[in-house]
Amino acid sequence: MSDKVLLDYGSGGKASQRFIGELFLKNFDNPELRRLNDGAVLNVGGRIAVSTDTFTVDPIFFPGGDIGALSVHGTVNDVAMMGAQPKYLTCGFILEEGLPIADLTRIVESMGRAANEAGVWIVTGDTKVVQKGAADKIFINTTGIGEVFVDPAPAGDLARPGDAILISGTLGDHGLAILSTRQGLSFETPVVSDCASLNHIIVDLLQTVPDVHVLRDPTRGGLATTLNEIAIASNVTCELIEDAIPVRPEVKGGCSLLGLDPLYLANEGKFICILPESQAEAALTLMRANPLGVDAKRIGTVTAVDKPGQLGRVLLKTGLGGKRLLGMLEGEQLPRIC
Repeated sequence: MSDKVLLDYGSGGKASQRFIGELFLKNFDNPELRRLNDGAVLNVGGRIAVSTDTFTVDPIFFPGGDIGALSVHGTVNDVAMMGAQPKYLTCGFILEEGLPIADLTRIVESMGRAANEAGVWIVTGDTKVVQKGAADKIFINTTGIGEVFVDPAPAGDLARPGDAILISGTLGDHGLAILSTRQGLSFETPVVSDCASLNHIIVDLLQTVPDVHVLRDPTRGGLATTLNEIAIASNVTCELIEDAIPVRPEVKGGCSLLGLDPLYLANEGKFICILPESQAEAALTLMRANPLGVDAKRIGTVTAVDKPGQLGRVLLKTGLGGKRLLGMLEGEQLPRIC
């Protein structure tokens, strides 16, 4: 291969075949992909969950991850939140002419490692190369397919008054890691993205703790926006306790300096769990036993709306004893965060 991405690599001819074989097949190798068909015939029994996402993060390399790992983790997590065991991924690449092959190789290798860690196969994909300036380095689309193994499956409209609201760890790590890298900022304690696949901890949780009502990963828009979506779908109020919400000191300090709210920053390795009060402690014990859940906390309670016809909402009980309404994120706080 050339040391730069060439337009020929997207032509579908011999150059494309060499490119796919020497880079993608090498790193994503599995029996289904090895057949090099235009699609894949997959064996998934029973109900399936499907999710797709496109990743345009800038910069493409950041502390704690890169666009390749992010594209695997993000879609694996979306499938897992639906009560499914992710099995397969597809991937589509839009590459800018002139992208260094060394950068692309690093990204593809990272995707391969992330897929292996998550226990999923990348079974088919597509690559397009566009002229220099028609894209920004690399965009990746991934679609995930998984087998639903719980019934009923968790869903955003199943939160009920009396439920406990749990978060698996600290908030805002990914968003601030991206922003600080993009702006060339440095902090006394480095801020690292939480980018990770959560399917293994989710499977353990759902197999051990019965009747989990809602699972969601608070990515774009952060905790506050995601809980608003749940509150509206379930027609409930989510009451949070400010002092219980885990935020790393370096993230809190960085947000204070930049005028940001960590409750609205993106996360890529955390999940919200809403379940009956009686099961909260068992869930927290299980979560804290996993490296991805050591900082898990109970952060609030689901209550009924105040009066008939009122939309679901999110209230924050502040450290001073007052209450603040947390609305959805307005506008794009940090573009190209994932």
